[in-house]
Amino acid sequence: MVSDLWVLAAVAAAGFQTVRFMLQKVLATATLSPAGATFARFVYSAPIAFLLLVIYVIVLDRPLSPPDWTFWTFAVFGGLAQVLATVCVVTLFKTRNFAVGVTLMKTEVIFSIVVGLILLGDPVTLAAGLSIGLGLLGVLLLSAPPETQGMGWRAMWNRGAALGLTSGALFAISAVCYRGASLQVLSGDPVLRAVVTLSAVTALQMVGMTIWFALRDAGQMVAVWQARRIAVWIGLLSLAGSFCWFLAFTLQNAAYVKAVGQIELIFSVLVSVLFFSERISRREYAGIAVLFMSILALIVTVQIM
Repeated sequence: MVSDLWVLAAVAAAGFQTVRFMLQKVLATATLSPAGATFARFVYSAPIAFLLLVIYVIVLDRPLSPPDWTFWTFAVFGGLAQVLATVCVVTLFKTRNFAVGVTLMKTEVIFSIVVGLILLGDPVTLAAGLSIGLGLLGVLLLSAPPETQGMGWRAMWNRGAALGLTSGALFAISAVCYRGASLQVLSGDPVLRAVVTLSAVTALQMVGMTIWFALRDAGQMVAVWQARRIAVWIGLLSLAGSFCWFLAFTLQNAAYVKAVGQIELIFSVLVSVLFFSERISRREYAGIAVLFMSILALIVTVQIM
């Protein structure tokens, strides 16, 4: 059962994340800046994450050793990368439709292979390399706005594509760092390792963004409080999704976890069409399909290994 738990956790995380991004798109479009919508994610989830840690450790009597400096290094860099990635993708929602924005962000599964190799020494096979190439073709199809003709350099490199690819790279860094942090927690309990990493990261993110807004844009903190009826749900969904991601990261390679999490592409298309009433062009459908095929190829590669 444990061997399959990471797959179930990744699928659940993708579902929670889809709904959270939907709410963040609504807030970023209506009341909050992209940074404010990102802050709403952490300020309403960090206290609950800490409470869950206290309950799990004290009430359930789980032994816990203080994390070392390696854990905190991974946590800091992973948390910073996630904040910047979230700002990029929420900004992207103002440039492209919801499904395409999520799909461009999902290039993280491609980047995570490279980042995992560099930071954690995870190998990359020839089959995985071919899958990466197929994924880049999907990105090429998605990168040009629907009204743009041709597939030239200018059509490919636009603000929306840059934001999407940047968010994908940053999310890959955060995923690998979170796996690295969770592996530093001295416990055989995957739930405890996930809760410790989650509470540490969200606390760092909340404190860091609070200091940033206090110095640069205090009005956004007021706006986040005023939007609390929706923002609190962003925090709760973020907490649930992050816990599922972290649990999966403690059990499996981050690249493989993110590959399974690409089911979010299907969720995002449904949200884009049914909730936002957005039109998806044939080129965008083709890009989503090609990128999804590359993800399936990666999953097959994992199973063979």
